[in-house]
Amino acid sequence: MGRVWTAALVVIGDEILSGRTQDRNVAQIASWLNVQGIRLAEVRVVADVEAAIVKAVNALRARNDYLFTTGGIGPTHDDITVDAVAVALGVGVVVHPEARAILEAYYADKGGINEGRLRMARVPEGAELIVNRMSGAPGIRIGNLFVMAGVPHITAGMLDALTGTLEGGRPLVSVTIGAFAPESEVAELLRSAEQANDGVSIGSYPFFKQGKVGGNFVVRSEDEALARRVSEGLGRDLEAAGYTVTVGGI
Repeated sequence: MGRVWTAALVVIGDEILSGRTQDRNVAQIASWLNVQGIRLAEVRVVADVEAAIVKAVNALRARNDYLFTTGGIGPTHDDITVDAVAVALGVGVVVHPEARAILEAYYADKGGINEGRLRMARVPEGAELIVNRMSGAPGIRIGNLFVMAGVPHITAGMLDALTGTLEGGRPLVSVTIGAFAPESEVAELLRSAEQANDGVSIGSYPFFKQGKVGGNFVVRSEDEALARRVSEGLGRDLEAAGYTVTVGGI
């Protein structure tokens, strides 16, 4: 297999940690990254505290090819992500002229620009912009770091703007089968199938349905043909052990 490209995500916001807001960005960013041939390797959720954001940004960007952050780039006083990222990178904060022009045009018929709205034009010095066609305020790209909105549909638009611009490898392909087979009874079978096939990983996801214990078994590989062959072989082994297999999962 070729080089594995990785990314990390820092989810920023007191509202996430309090449970008031449920994060949906992890799933959509992970899915988008896989299509780009990049693996989401780790996620950290931090409060709206500068020191916590700085620590997370510096730790995760050092050991991944890319780092994404979501949240904390709005117009209010507690939106401190831009300032924290600037501290982490050792640069100042400036008003990006193109971002200012975008916001002035966007708010021209909405009361005009004000101090809060102008905050959304602030970027770490040296940053580029990520287009935001949903609400005007752009995201920020500086090196391998991408600072994005916390609102999922706005994040989705920013990801769309980035599609095809990041270097990556081959995306992972997943093939799923399911069976009413307790993990404890098939663990060795799953382990053997994975160890016998380089470039393959097998995940086991147990469930309790129809009054019975079972599991969905997901075979992942960059090689689709290999993933399907291993899944088919695993299915045959499960059936030989007395379990009925459902292609696609239960």
